[in-house]
Amino acid sequence: MENRDASLCYIVAAGMSKIGKRGEDGVALFVEAFNEVANIIEPRDIEAIYVGVQSERYEHQIMYGALIAERAGLLMREAYRVEACAAAGALALHTAYMAVRSGLHKVAMAVGLEKMTAKNTEEVTDSLMSASDYYLDQLNNITIPAQYAMLARRYMHDFGAREEDLCLVAVKNHENALYNPKAHIQRRITVEECMNSRPVARPLKLLDSAPISDGAAVVVVASEDVARRYTDTPVRILASTVSSDTLSISQRRDLTWPRAVHSAAEKAYKQARLKPSDIQLAEVHDCFTINEILLYEALGFAPRGRGYLLAREGETQRGGRISVNTSGGLKARGHPVGATGLAQIYEIYQQLTKQAGKRQVDADRAIAVNEGGVNSTAVVHVLAV
Repeated sequence: MENRDASLCYIVAAGMSKIGKRGEDGVALFVEAFNEVANIIEPRDIEAIYVGVQSERYEHQIMYGALIAERAGLLMREAYRVEACAAAGALALHTAYMAVRSGLHKVAMAVGLEKMTAKNTEEVTDSLMSASDYYLDQLNNITIPAQYAMLARRYMHDFGAREEDLCLVAVKNHENALYNPKAHIQRRITVEECMNSRPVARPLKLLDSAPISDGAAVVVVASEDVARRYTDTPVRILASTVSSDTLSISQRRDLTWPRAVHSAAEKAYKQARLKPSDIQLAEVHDCFTINEILLYEALGFAPRGRGYLLAREGETQRGGRISVNTSGGLKARGHPVGATGLAQIYEIYQQLTKQAGKRQVDADRAIAVNEGGVNSTAVVHVLAV
């Protein structure tokens, strides 16, 4: 395939609902996010809609592409759902990127949403387990938190990290969320509070874990020849890549190496013609605090086994060597599964276009990592202005 300049594809608008425990259904959350972009984009210009959602598990609803097209007044468009559990939002953007960059469409919209809080914790845990291997994991009642706990224990054993290091990630992300008016949890926490929070799957505790959230986000992508019709500050998609590993972590030689993330990131850096040291801002998939540390290493921000030192030394705080999860991350912004990948992109778009308010950092190159399963499918985007 010809390696064309990825700057031919731009994000021209992004919108997001308030994340949290919401009374509205998934479609209403989409409308809230969509209204934010409808002020910038003429809706009739949108030629295709790609929706990331795990809706049959929470709302007994499939065919979300047609439903969104109907509610947005965009019937007769190409509209369909993509699926990768928690990576579905970023995969929707990857699909929109491919549609625009290929020349199939001039303007496409990626949508991510989830309405989770109407289900109780046991029901949500069961739904999320559907992103693990049925025969190897589900039938043996190995939950997703239990799998991340295994990763954490192995990492701590191999490299000397402590539970306090995991809690430092939570403290940082809660601090960032204080300045995000759309975040689910806007409360400062301490390492001591995190350490004393109730166990979920040891060594992971409640405050190591992302909350169950409702929310929606939308991102509109346009080709180079029309992008500046909509905005003077389009954000370039320098790279959009996907890699997949085994669905069950039991089939991996190394539990502590997110191979799919590393693979997708390597491809993204090559596509963007950048190195890890060129990245100034990152939104990464911290569904549990251990995962943020693992992703520091998979993205090349720290050597193998040394990611926890970035948190310990404050290098990933807002305005640090690399600002990570300025939105508050999944941990505090919230984790409405299908929307999470686009919530990450929304934050980066806000930052790169200087609309992030009190959480604003100085950055013009950023990376986003969204993953489904336990680092089973990884979607990486590199963005720049």
